[in-house]
Order: sequence, then structure tokens, then C-alpha cells
Amino acid sequence: MKQITSLAEMQALVYPADAKIGFVPTMGYLHEGHLSLVERAKDNCDITVVSIYINPTQFGANEDLSSYPRDLERDLELLDSLGVDYVFIPTNEMMYPQPYLTWVNVDEYSELYCGQSRPGHFRGVATIVFKLLNLVRPHYMFMGEKDFQQLVILQKMLADLNHPCQIISCPIVREEDGLAKSSRNSYLSPEERIVARSLSQTLLQMKAMVAAGYKDATQLIKIAASNLENNGANVDYVELIDSRNLRKQTEIDDHSRMIMAAFVGKTRLIDNMLL
Repeated sequence: MKQITSLAEMQALVYPADAKIGFVPTMGYLHEGHLSLVERAKDNCDITVVSIYINPTQFGANEDLSSYPRDLERDLELLDSLGVDYVFIPTNEMMYPQPYLTWVNVDEYSELYCGQSRPGHFRGVATIVFKLLNLVRPHYMFMGEKDFQQLVILQKMLADLNHPCQIISCPIVREEDGLAKSSRNSYLSPEERIVARSLSQTLLQMKAMVAAGYKDATQLIKIAASNLENNGANVDYVELIDSRNLRKQTEIDDHSRMIMAAFVGKTRLIDNMLL
């Protein structure tokens, strides 16, 4: 596994002719969810590239940039054990040379849901992902469905800007108790961890209700939000959306996905499930 720590080296990298390049962008502190994406890339591509970069422009003023968990040595050991070919580790100075004035923004989609709670978040995500794609030049980018709004936003960005990379979406990886794998789970106390699992439990309950014949989106949203609050979570939002375009739905169909965000203590968690 080769570590790349400069823009010039990344840009000068010459891949074998006809090789399919798979890319997994991460902010490090890797868990089984990240590793499942790497394994999927390894299974489907000839060359696998992983980036490790905590992108400051997707954090708000009062968010956890300074405290975001980091363990680069462990990350590199894990990636090496999986047979990753290249790890790209840029710095802020490389990615955002000052004065930095150019941004990528996916209008409309970026202002919904998490975008309302985290203004500017998706502008930061779209900008850094587009820059990384231009540097790494992959054929495929592997992303998990846990950050579902982000996934749809980035798919729209690539389509609108005629970028040739294709996003391969991968299932959410969960803990044994159902909690979606996340680097921020490390913030949770044992008591908060019990509260946190109510997100996945609520989604499973809503899926069961739909299977039993419930079709009223408004009622399902109310029940889900009440469940979270009754279990001790502070709800940011619960919505039922069309998985194809993030639009709110009033009735359930084959594309209906429930998305939610809630605070457990000071930790903001997200989850979603196709109903």
C-alpha cells in the first residue's frame, strides 16, 4: 500500500491501462462501515484508492471539527490489511489554498433536511468530493446509504456536471443492536447508547407497519417522532421521502424511505430505511 501526501504525486499517478479504479472517500477513524466499502471496491475494481481527510468546510461553527475522532496509524493498518493500493492523505493547505473562492453547490437538495440544520454542510461535501474525484480520477466511487441525502446530492452533482464517475451505493452496516455504524458513536455514553438504538428500532417498526398495510405518511411520521422522543432522543426531523429525488411523500410507494436525525445527548445521529 502506497501513501500519497502531495497533490503533485496524486495528479502524476499513472494507473495501468484498462484498469478499473475504485475510490472510497473517508474522514478517517475507520469502522466496519468504511471497511465494507473498501471490500466492495476491492471486489469490483482493479485498483482501490482511499482518501483520509477531515474536511473543515462541511462542519458548522459550533460543530465537532476539533474533537472529531482521529487515529491515522490504526486507519493505515486496517487499510493495509485489506490490500488497498493507494491512500491519499491531503492537508487543508492543499485542498483549500488561500484565498479560496470556488464552491460546488447542489441547489434545492442541499437546503432540505440535514441542510436546514447544518447550513453550508452539503456545499462543503460537494466541493471536497468533486475536488477529490478530479485528483483521484476513479471510475467508481463507493458510498454507504447511511448518509442518504448526501448520496443523492452527490449523484445529482455528477449527473449535472457531466462527471464520468459512477457512485456505487452500499447498504448500511449496523451494530448488533441495530445502531448504524458511525465514527460519532464513540461520543455516546453507555446510557446514551441505549437511547440511540431507538432510531433503528423505530425504522423497523415503521417498515412493519407499512407491510401491515399502513400507507399514511403523515401518521407514520408522527408515530416515529413520538417513539424517538419517548425513548429520550431529541428529534431534529423525521420525514418520508422519495428515494429518487428527496421529495416528501404523502403516501407510501416502492420508493418510500424514512429518514431521520436526532440528538442523543450532544451527539447528532442520522439513520434511514427503505419502507
